[in-house]
Amino acid sequence: MDYAAARAELLARPGPIGPAARRALVGLTDDWLTELFVASGSDAHGCALVAVGGYGRRELAPGSDLDLLFLTPVGSDAGELSESIWYPIWDSGMKLDHSVRTPAQARQLAGQDLKVVLGLLDARTVAGDPELTAGLRSAVLADWRAMASRRLDELHQDVRDRTVRAGELSYLLEPDLKESYGGLRDLTILRAIEASWVITTEHRSLENSAQLLLDARDALHAVTGRASDRLLLQEQGPVAQRLGMQDADELLRSINAAGRAIAYACDVAWHRVDRATSGQSHGLVRRLRGTRRSTAGRTPLADGVVVQEDEAVLALDARPDRDPVLLLRAAAAAAQEGIPLSPHAVERLATQSAPMPVPWPSSARNALVSLLGAGRSALPVWEALEHADLISRLIPQWAVVRSAPQRNPVHTYTVDRHLLEAAAAAAGLTRKVSRPDLLLVAAMLHDIGKAQPGDHTQVGVEIMRELAPHMGFDEADSAILVSLVANHLLLPETATRRDLDDPMTAELVAKAVGSQLELDLLHQLTIADAAATGPAAWSEWKASLINRLVGLARAVLAGEPVRAEPALTPEQLALADLDGVQVAMAPTEGAWTVTVATDDRTGLLGLLAGVFAVHRLAVKNAHTATVGRRAVTSWTVIPEFGEPPGTQRLREDIRRALDGTLDLSAALDKRRQAQRPRQQRVPAAPTVELLDAEATDAVVMEIRAQDAPGLLHAVATSVAAAGVQIDSAMVSTLGSEVVDVFYLRGGDRVTAQHEHAAQAVTAALEALTNP
Repeated sequence: MDYAAARAELLARPGPIGPAARRALVGLTDDWLTELFVASGSDAHGCALVAVGGYGRRELAPGSDLDLLFLTPVGSDAGELSESIWYPIWDSGMKLDHSVRTPAQARQLAGQDLKVVLGLLDARTVAGDPELTAGLRSAVLADWRAMASRRLDELHQDVRDRTVRAGELSYLLEPDLKESYGGLRDLTILRAIEASWVITTEHRSLENSAQLLLDARDALHAVTGRASDRLLLQEQGPVAQRLGMQDADELLRSINAAGRAIAYACDVAWHRVDRATSGQSHGLVRRLRGTRRSTAGRTPLADGVVVQEDEAVLALDARPDRDPVLLLRAAAAAAQEGIPLSPHAVERLATQSAPMPVPWPSSARNALVSLLGAGRSALPVWEALEHADLISRLIPQWAVVRSAPQRNPVHTYTVDRHLLEAAAAAAGLTRKVSRPDLLLVAAMLHDIGKAQPGDHTQVGVEIMRELAPHMGFDEADSAILVSLVANHLLLPETATRRDLDDPMTAELVAKAVGSQLELDLLHQLTIADAAATGPAAWSEWKASLINRLVGLARAVLAGEPVRAEPALTPEQLALADLDGVQVAMAPTEGAWTVTVATDDRTGLLGLLAGVFAVHRLAVKNAHTATVGRRAVTSWTVIPEFGEPPGTQRLREDIRRALDGTLDLSAALDKRRQAQRPRQQRVPAAPTVELLDAEATDAVVMEIRAQDAPGLLHAVATSVAAAGVQIDSAMVSTLGSEVVDVFYLRGGDRVTAQHEHAAQAVTAALEALTNP
């Protein structure tokens, strides 16, 4: 059989991806390997060719390896026999994971290596003596059951380590379908747990989730031509189309839901394994948090809630049908104690709970705040409620954000997980505000307007206007919650895109928040939001800017005068007294300050920005002062890699750029060509906007565009050529998008109506559309 040709023809056939296609691929592969086995003469020697792992489970994907064990009786010389099978596989281009063992050797190795034992639990005979395989599998199963306590604890640690590396499938925007927690590997582990006879698991009820993940992996391999199991953002649209889904959002929601179901089954299984193998739980949550262990019997935990076998369960006389707050009270008690809410309790709450009164009673609000205040201990409890769709009963608007994707590379999580991560982060900040309840609720709901048409902040404001009174907050507290949703981006956007030395900047923030209480809440909400977004959303440099802005706004609210501070220090201005190009560098909070003094000239800021771009220094802001015929410019930069270049090297390249011996255009073109090619996509059109009222004595020009090397250089050079002076610039990069802000002057004061401002806009757009 020409397997490579037959396989290519099979994979090229039109038709849906699914179990039938996988069976056909496995059948073709089995037939081919049987031919090779027979041709090798291995059958006559009593050997067996055994499929293990995914191939053993008949889950062969287009990019899967062939995971094979050549099983030989004791004393049989299998070297030449097995090689006559391996070489044709290699020649076909298939990837092969192979081994040659006697049953005793394979059994011994399984006793030492978890990966081997998991593979052998799914072993099946492809060709040869089935009794040889059956005997090995029976022995491995017996060993697995005999050592279940030790081996399952080892396996659980492997799962925890993998979760740290690969994250949780149900919340990631770019999940690994196999390795992320709740993925295909965890389905294998659930079967292994059940095979140990320690507990029974729910893996049979997960068939639909399993089939979806297998189908998605097959489609991913088919679309990309690669064996990778990580579903990247740019591949989700084609995979969705291959599966007959409407769009990438439908695909990701479906995958997140499947991962959520699998992860919940795993959480329950591992908790019960811990309990069964140790007599009392010593699971991950309890070890990490150091919470006390439960005693035998039923220990009261809260009104209507008790601890039994280290789970929160409902008391025998609890009446969820008469006590609607019991749902939140039980969840809060479990989270605060750091133990799971038992599946039986969740089922009772789901089937028996009375509707929550509207507006909520204060006891319900207090229980929700207590649940959120438990920090990360609240996450598994919340997930248990989500499993029974109880959150949407309490907060109907939650259904929209549940498993909702975010098409923004700055974000790591789906919308709902981002909100929970923000609340968990806020739980560690509650000592810094006078109203921790408002901080926690605002953190949980600040992005509630996402996954709906329109600006998510405006949509969220309208939702919160309705939801806050629904939850029983009074008029004053509801107004604060609405304002926190409306302004949750105010501090980071203002701090990184506006001139903090301009008094109007602090006045705008103070006017927006209106009170010291709200400013403090907004400050901590900003920190929690950034922590929940991803590593690109926060830095020491950004934190320092926000802290400074909050301090300035606090002074305005206190009635203290806020005067414009000089952008440059006397030490920096003193560089103007020296001749030639002068450069000084100093580290600052999370960044470097670079001061350049040179003879003034048109387009200087753009030229210096080009030199920094060549040296891979990401510019965050720049301020310029003119001292006679000299210009002094202060830059805040962050090296893209490692340390910045030395002062002498930077000074020399600036000198060469000024006298024309360094071709900046050519150097930047070379850098662009060295960049890794981007996925083909059509970026949104760049925008340029004038914000005349947001500065004391200048016009603010804001540009938004796709990031590219030398972008600041191109725009600043073009604006200067239009005759408009740039006094300062702030640069903010959000994933692949940039927001650059310029403070403009040109001759007389530039206004939004002045011809210079119009020329600046035209020049900036030209630079952005024709780089």
